[in-house]
Amino acid sequence: MFIEQAYKGNNDWWRVLITTLCTAGIFLMNFIAYFAMSKEQIDEVYKSMSKIPNNWSLIINLSPFIFLLGLLFLLVRNLHYRSIVSLTTSRNKIDYKRILFSFSLIVLLTITVFAVTYFIDNSNIVWNFNPLKFGVLFLISILLFPCQIGLEEYLFRGYLMQQIGIILKNRWFPLAFTSIIFGLFHSANPEVAKMGYGVMVFYIGTGLLLGIMTLMDESLELALGFHLGNNMMAALLITSDYSAIHTDAVFKYSGVENPADVLNEMIISIAIVYPIILYIFAKRYNWKDWSSKLTGKVLPPN
Repeated sequence: MFIEQAYKGNNDWWRVLITTLCTAGIFLMNFIAYFAMSKEQIDEVYKSMSKIPNNWSLIINLSPFIFLLGLLFLLVRNLHYRSIVSLTTSRNKIDYKRILFSFSLIVLLTITVFAVTYFIDNSNIVWNFNPLKFGVLFLISILLFPCQIGLEEYLFRGYLMQQIGIILKNRWFPLAFTSIIFGLFHSANPEVAKMGYGVMVFYIGTGLLLGIMTLMDESLELALGFHLGNNMMAALLITSDYSAIHTDAVFKYSGVENPADVLNEMIISIAIVYPIILYIFAKRYNWKDWSSKLTGKVLPPN
């Protein structure tokens, strides 16, 4: 089982503490800094960031994840004496076909939903395509987004879920806790400041979706593919002035966003789209025994 993979390594408390602080520290510091600043200071930071060219801003934001993902792998291998495979899956090897299927599914769904929305009402969506800038953006995306989503998945749904699970000997708490923490660590995103903390429902709900995928499939592969597809589409397909990252995407939303409408769209995604995604995965991979996998006990090997 996925959480029990942590038993394959050395889990002394100080090893867990070092690994957590070294890899989650950047999220924690960002979280503390955000809530320590006044609204005026936050607006000034966002204003300064908006002056940086889009592609350079993306590189600056994503580059630290290369180091942090490598550091997490290094600590798991050399401090916990575990393989990266055990951090990824309960199977004998990583199933890259699962990553590809999940990635393709979210890309297809995103493009389909966007196309329907565009043909219904495109009054606030403008063509933003610049071949040179988009080409650079695409190259940055395929090189750096795997590191960004890799760190978040391996840290939250992998390392922390496994370590909390073997400490508390259950599955429901690490699922809930990592989903909430995943959401809270996104609270410094610009769209939260512009639209209010109701947006956090979407981030926590997405964390819960990814956690359910991980526990039901006994691996991170589907979560990795989904997260990568979602973030790449957010960067490549359409951008806006209130997005977490500004990019030279194909389209740009030029209207004034109504926070209530955004929240309603996010709730629809969580309540309707996410269950459909889980249903597709459940049918394709023959998921069974949901209660045990999501809320059952975690027992050490005999």
